[in-house]
Amino acid sequence: MGKLGTLTIGQAPRADITPILDAVLAPGLPRLHAGVLDGLSQDQITNDFAPEPGGALLITKLLDGTSVVIDRRRTERAAQAKLAMLEEAGCTTILMLCTGHFASLATKRARLIEPDRILPPTVAALVQDAQLGIIVPLAEQIASEAGKWTPLACSPIYAAASPYGGDSLSVAAAAQDLAERGAQILLMDCMGFVERHRQEAATAGLPVILSNALIAKIVSEVV
Repeated sequence: MGKLGTLTIGQAPRADITPILDAVLAPGLPRLHAGVLDGLSQDQITNDFAPEPGGALLITKLLDGTSVVIDRRRTERAAQAKLAMLEEAGCTTILMLCTGHFASLATKRARLIEPDRILPPTVAALVQDAQLGIIVPLAEQIASEAGKWTPLACSPIYAAASPYGGDSLSVAAAAQDLAERGAQILLMDCMGFVERHRQEAATAGLPVILSNALIAKIVSEVV
């Protein structure tokens, strides 16, 4: 049996995501959870990961339950070092707990599973020619993450609602907005969306794809 490493762009362990993995993975599978922001104070995060002007953004969760918006380029650079650490610890498969696009991440030996490389073709095959509505955490991600959805038969429509609260639309309101604009299937494009959010989105009366649940089921087939 191999060893599964997970890497969140926030701080580990992610108590909101690990139960979704636990539901489908073998109980005896060794696991090691790590986070890009592990051990960092809020000041350190602000200094080292603050969004750059015009740069792509990511949002993630800290151990104290708060959320933080960070720069994708800086996060990718730090994530590479964490991948090396997980490999050194014996992980044979490493799952990124983020649906954002990373261009340069790589491992030497371990199988690296990046949701942004799996979700677009898989979702395209599932929805076929139906109109997909995508819920993202930040409105700024609508433009920065759009390129990964080229496998879809028709261009998706978007709404923003954070799984971590804040001033954005509620998940239910975002789902209803997408339904009224013609969406036929919804996708929750962030690993921070959990089953509770799926149920909120389902009040719009459409099928809802939960990214982390789909990825967990796929990963369970190769570990």
